[in-house]
Amino acid sequence: MDKQIFDIIVIGGGPGGYVAAIRASQRGLKTALIEVGEMGGTCLNRGCIPSKALIANAEVLKKVREAENYGISVGEVSFDYANMKERKDQVVSRIRRGLEGLIASNQISVFNGFGKFISPHEIKVTGKDEALLEAKNVVIATGSEPLELPQFPFDYKVVHDSTSLLNITHLPKKLIVVGGGVVGCEFASIHAAFDVEVTIIEMLPSIISIEGQNVANFLTASFKKRGVEVLTNVTVEKIETQEGGAVASLSDGQKLEADMVLISVGRKYNTDKIGLEKTGVIVEENGTIPTNEYMQTNVPHIYAIGDITGKWLLAHVASHQGMIAANNAANHPTKMNYNAVPSVIFTDPEIGTIGMTLEKATEAGYNAAIGKFPFMALGKSQATAETEGFAQVVIEKSTGQILGAQVIGYGASTLIAEMAVAIGNELTIHSISETIHAHPTIAEAWMEAALHADEMSLHLPPRKRPR
Repeated sequence: MDKQIFDIIVIGGGPGGYVAAIRASQRGLKTALIEVGEMGGTCLNRGCIPSKALIANAEVLKKVREAENYGISVGEVSFDYANMKERKDQVVSRIRRGLEGLIASNQISVFNGFGKFISPHEIKVTGKDEALLEAKNVVIATGSEPLELPQFPFDYKVVHDSTSLLNITHLPKKLIVVGGGVVGCEFASIHAAFDVEVTIIEMLPSIISIEGQNVANFLTASFKKRGVEVLTNVTVEKIETQEGGAVASLSDGQKLEADMVLISVGRKYNTDKIGLEKTGVIVEENGTIPTNEYMQTNVPHIYAIGDITGKWLLAHVASHQGMIAANNAANHPTKMNYNAVPSVIFTDPEIGTIGMTLEKATEAGYNAAIGKFPFMALGKSQATAETEGFAQVVIEKSTGQILGAQVIGYGASTLIAEMAVAIGNELTIHSISETIHAHPTIAEAWMEAALHADEMSLHLPPRKRPR
């Protein structure tokens, strides 16, 4: 087998890997991209995009069901979940074809197979394509998979992970979701929209606890209004499958029956089978790879990006890390900065967050305060009948520095971008409050929250001041 020589090899074609390959090619590097599965990785094929396609179906169904609130009569409403699943697959396939064309247009050599180090600079590819590759630099972007716990083995019929649950064509009547993090809450929201009885079981005191108490409490209350049962401070001790379903035994003595169970308790990092022992790259006990701000591992010519870095398990972080790694491999020094990473949870209502919560800011020693504005007080929200939720900013009182922001409600995934720009550029609260925001829009919530933080609210009653 003849060895093929490249300037850079990227292992993994997910949102981190393919971006790294494109940027490396743009920088003039002869680039190879290795992908064992479908191009686009977990995000495109088994995560972000397919789940959002189903969420879009749920949003349309919700609007149709609420049509009478807008003076529109539609009659009896029904839906076909199998057709919704088919639409989801078509969306994924269409985007993947576009991505493959984009990669080809950047003159990137693609190898379909499993890449494994045989030395610090050499990688053997096995599978559909068989090849021996060598490069000056290597980017590892192998991602992660749903974590399977020994006590809750997946059978992909009754006990599912997030990948297999996306592929069902018939909805359960009852669904138990083990784990109240981002993935668990998104799937709970999707299935509740399609009339499934959903129960979330979370071992911590609240669901999505890292997003702050205000947001966690609001989502919990919203879920309960939609019929989703939320059980916290409790663990699942055992899951027994039976004819047509499963029984979950909880630590508080409860036994819950359901047709299906989703286990969403974490991710497993794909670093254990790629030959890292041949490279000298340090791998932590949990499977993550430490990197510096240039995305280099302890072996300088080998970079790691995406989930395997153990920073943020988000596609857009992986993509940005990929650009940083490729820039540095091409001798364009660039540093990674995690101070302004937006995060979105596509539940109903949506959630967008960035930076510190009030609790985290206080713990860090800041003299922190919150400015908060409810969507109920926005003209646009009233006009569109989307009044659920609020926007809030966390500030340092003495300087007005914006430390963080959280928004929950319709359009939160888009709204959070404004605060990402603000925090990324170290703006103060006055930069927001003194910027003219178009009316009527839901983005006005940020201006109003900023005014509230500065105790200068226009459309909220004044705070009580000491006499």
